[in-house]
Amino acid sequence: MDIRQRLAANLRKFRLEKGWSQEEFAHQADIHRTYISDLERAARNPSIDIIERLAKTLGVRAGQLVD
Repeated sequence: MDIRQRLAANLRKFRLEKGWSQEEFAHQADIHRTYISDLERAARNPSIDIIERLAKTLGVRAGQLVD
């Protein structure tokens, strides 16, 4: 599994643990919903700044998103 696939799987896992839809997650992170969808499908390469924002929104360390 490459790093984008690990990020995608972990984003989905942590999002679902919060009970959030992609739309709610996007709202909480102040990121467009389709971008969240693209990330969860491993269709985009997010910047480190976006990874940090997503991690803070989910309440995890950035490294946990790519482990």
